[in-house]
Amino acid sequence: MEMIEKSGKTVEEALEAALAELGVDRDRVEYRVLEAPSKALFGLLGGREARVEVTVKKPEPIEVARLFLDKVTRAMGLTVTMNVVEAEDCVTINLRGEDLGLLIGKHGQTLDALQYLTNLAAQRDGRERLRIVIDIEDYRKRRAETLEQLALRLAERARRSGDRVVLEPMTPHERKIIHMSLQSDSRIETYSEGQEPFRRVVIAPKR
Repeated sequence: MEMIEKSGKTVEEALEAALAELGVDRDRVEYRVLEAPSKALFGLLGGREARVEVTVKKPEPIEVARLFLDKVTRAMGLTVTMNVVEAEDCVTINLRGEDLGLLIGKHGQTLDALQYLTNLAAQRDGRERLRIVIDIEDYRKRRAETLEQLALRLAERARRSGDRVVLEPMTPHERKIIHMSLQSDSRIETYSEGQEPFRRVVIAPKR
């Protein structure tokens, strides 16, 4: 946390000097008056300048996340808009723009990596733990719907054939969607096998 002390003829003058040295706007700092100014008695010696202690406030995690994403997308030559939706357990930042498929990657792997790095940046100071979900053009919602339909279709195949069905490797989040989609089906069991990043979901009929 950056903090300095400055003096001036008035509190305002001391504060402005601190802001100029720190290179920040007033809404980015907190300050307290260490000494109030006083005039010299009868205009002679003994006058005292104002002295303030100014501290730069740490940015909120959401602000850090937005700045990080803006820096990354600009470096890639992409122009995006960000829609922030706050919930009790997390904050979702949905990116929209042209040619954002590069940020999604195969099965969302690049998107997951971007989300991981964004969370690292936003929580670097350890002041507040906030889970940040990054989405692009509602990809995660559409992908979840696709996986749910896939799970139901493959579960029906497993029931009819009596054999287990092994899915392609998926991320932990996507495997969870498959498991959750079929957890209420008493005729089917699901489990994961293999090592990351090749861990797969298996859908099998209960014996």
